[in-house]
Amino acid sequence: MTGILNALGSPDVEMGVSLVSDRAITDLNATYRNHNRPTDVLSFSMQEGDFGDLNPQVLGDVVISVETARRQAEERGQSFEEELCLLLIHGTLHLFGYDHERSAAAARQMRGKERTLLRTLKKEGIL
Repeated sequence: MTGILNALGSPDVEMGVSLVSDRAITDLNATYRNHNRPTDVLSFSMQEGDFGDLNPQVLGDVVISVETARRQAEERGQSFEEELCLLLIHGTLHLFGYDHERSAAAARQMRGKERTLLRTLKKEGIL
């Protein structure tokens, strides 16, 4: 996680990361997004809402389903560790304000940033 934050130029911010089951992420997805199904990653920003400026050093939380990550890694023919890293990058970018659901252009921008960060982490031997 530190490598991602460093690569984003924000080494001093804080965020939480939770690795959970499909059941747990389904409950969160249903509660906060009205989607009663598992998903791979959810992000919960502390920078939004009425008190978003209360502590700018705390970004929020990223929640990753380990079971979904494992399935996706197998489907994509990549390691479980790489899939987890991709999901952590994806969730972290959401905390930094990226949103692939906004538009096709925003999705391309976010995917490009994900690839750049993944290459950086591989180059630095973090992944």
